[in-house]
Amino acid sequence: MAGKRIIITLSEADKRWLDGYAQAHKISVSEAVRKGLAILRRQGSQDTYSQLVEKTKGIWHQGDGLAYQQALRSEWDQS
Repeated sequence: MAGKRIIITLSEADKRWLDGYAQAHKISVSEAVRKGLAILRRQGSQDTYSQLVEKTKGIWHQGDGLAYQQALRSEWDQS
């Protein structure tokens, strides 16, 4: 895998845990770190989505939103 190398400092306890995790899952420590990073990135995207939903909820003030959607979709069936 081509990529950048980094050096990180971990506590002894974290290093032992990471070594144990990698060994138990039959992957390298580097792969375990990459997998952890991928999970953090996905969670960050989900957090952003949740924040967007939270910021925009309740901004529709033109009646029943579901009824509006159903009316729009019923136009598709008329084609």
